[in-house]
Amino acid sequence: MDTLIEKIIETGNPTVAGLDPKLDYLPESMIKQSFDKYGETFEGAANALFSFNKELIDALCDIVPAVKPQSAYYEMYGIEGLKCLKKTIEYAKSKGMYVILDAKRGDIGATSEAYAKAYLGKTDLGTERERAFEPDSMTVNPYLGTDGVKPFVDQCAANRKSIFVLVKTSNKSSGELQDLISGGKPIYEHMAGLVKEWGIDSIGTHGYSRVGAVVGATYPEQAEVLRGLMPHTYFLVPGYGAQGGRAEDVAKSFNGDGLGAIVNASRSIMCAYKKNGGGVGEAARAEAIRMRDDIVSAIK
Repeated sequence: MDTLIEKIIETGNPTVAGLDPKLDYLPESMIKQSFDKYGETFEGAANALFSFNKELIDALCDIVPAVKPQSAYYEMYGIEGLKCLKKTIEYAKSKGMYVILDAKRGDIGATSEAYAKAYLGKTDLGTERERAFEPDSMTVNPYLGTDGVKPFVDQCAANRKSIFVLVKTSNKSSGELQDLISGGKPIYEHMAGLVKEWGIDSIGTHGYSRVGAVVGATYPEQAEVLRGLMPHTYFLVPGYGAQGGRAEDVAKSFNGDGLGAIVNASRSIMCAYKKNGGGVGEAARAEAIRMRDDIVSAIK
């Protein structure tokens, strides 16, 4: 987590740009160029998506510390989509950006170990071991319990990676389960206790563990409670912008040191050109700067 924090400090920007592309978000000219070359195929779609991602990364890499590709948006384009995901991760890292893969994996222990090796560690190939994907971090669904999360924590320790564990998510129906009262407190507070425990042995130079938490911007009161319960846990905060979260809402997720959280926006950055005109990269950069200034002002 120290690596992410240092990039946030360097850019003065506690935000992450979500790379959740689909053809509907792309300029017609970009789609046409790829389809003219590869046909209306998965390969053609993936080529267009990568062109879109490259333009976004090029425009943002010096002002935004991290990107967060959501794996589902690549998986729906099949094998070619997964190739695009891999290329996108590698390209963002080549530009100095921290990459959080939003995959929300989590299963029984043995299967979680396979997921953890796929995204955070290495896969055995006979006498060799290679990385299938190379993000710096990933999101994890912890609701199968400790044996489903421990393999991710172990791979983080072995490979200098981090994870962000779902605690209080930003979607409207999250409370159906996460807000249920058990033992006198909501489930998300019980999860906060587990997240704190999973990261307690990995506090870094900046005072935060390698086990972060996903805490939605759409629930600021709960975020404030969770911030107090997990002072050494870094928060990944979705829900700003298109989902309704405001700067004053996300400010609840930060600590007094001005650190403690990184705020995600996806559609508002990717599709800024549709709303405000201009090129994809130009409009995304302007929106990222507006978002940065909005959030930094609220934190201060």
